[in-house]
Amino acid sequence: MKALRFHAAKDLRVEDIAAIPAPGPGQVAISNRFVGICGTDLHEYAYGPIFIPTAPHPFTGSSGPQVLGHEFGGVVTAVGAGVTHIAVGDRVSVQPLIMPRSGDYFADRGLFHLSENLALAGLSWISGGMAEGALLNDYNVVKIPDTMSDEEAALVEPTAVAVYACDRGQVTAGNAVLITGAGPIGILTALTALAFGATKLFLSDLNDTRLELAKKILPGVIALNPRRDDIGAVIRAATEGGVGVDVALECVGNEKALQSCLDAVRKQGTIVQVGLHPGNSGLNWHNVTFKDVDLRGSWAYPTHLWPRVIDLIASGAIPASKVVTKKIRLDEAVAEGFDVLLDPAGTQLKILIDLT
Repeated sequence: MKALRFHAAKDLRVEDIAAIPAPGPGQVAISNRFVGICGTDLHEYAYGPIFIPTAPHPFTGSSGPQVLGHEFGGVVTAVGAGVTHIAVGDRVSVQPLIMPRSGDYFADRGLFHLSENLALAGLSWISGGMAEGALLNDYNVVKIPDTMSDEEAALVEPTAVAVYACDRGQVTAGNAVLITGAGPIGILTALTALAFGATKLFLSDLNDTRLELAKKILPGVIALNPRRDDIGAVIRAATEGGVGVDVALECVGNEKALQSCLDAVRKQGTIVQVGLHPGNSGLNWHNVTFKDVDLRGSWAYPTHLWPRVIDLIASGAIPASKVVTKKIRLDEAVAEGFDVLLDPAGTQLKILIDLT
């Protein structure tokens, strides 16, 4: 079958590889339909290997070359013994986290995403979404309703990141919310905040092209560029009592963006760090204490979120497909996908690879 595999930084190859094996007990085989190119994939391409193991993964045994892609869905083509919740022909969304199901401190508590032995389809597993087929565990596939498109099935994973971030921030009706970063995760987080009832939404980014795209997707959003706007001052002037936002969600992994969040959030507000920082970050800890804020991390998502996120998208509550700006074929993935998304001009948001 055809697949896009990571060999080294700046070395992605579309090549023919062996077809996936027949599923064993508790496994499911699918024919992939759409897969998204994620920021994590871009970082692997530009600077990797980062999460892709250079030696066999301690839990999965996986090692390169790695089929990329963890935002995907498809159609079930075969099921192994003991699989009862899914059948051949079902359309599914893939929950890509792979980990021990028991015998692990966090797994035993249902916190599978926090397992020390965590692996991901498309990063440290035999299969990924950027191939014609994938072999997965039964807990990795969730049936989608007829009202959900194949394209939307590939958007459940990044939307789950956004839903969990808003859960961590306890975003609720009437909140004023700041999101830093107008990339796909930032905009999905903004769409989720609106679905949760936020009534005043601020979005900051250094890229005016992306801010313009965001304004088309999010009518009424107050778009800010820190190169010319004093984020904290603008937000205080636009919020009740001049106190700032209730919740700030940092979706970049950037020190200055985190500082903006602290400046813009009200006393006893909540900051959620969603983007991964590349290193240590300076923060005014006096203000963290003085403003009595909660500062929380948001890592991936609990795996039990999948049915809820599917419902949020399928119902239209979170119109996730609005972030898709381009669809390409697998043979075009590097030149028309990865390289385009790494262009500082930022003319695209989410690019889906069509494997149908």
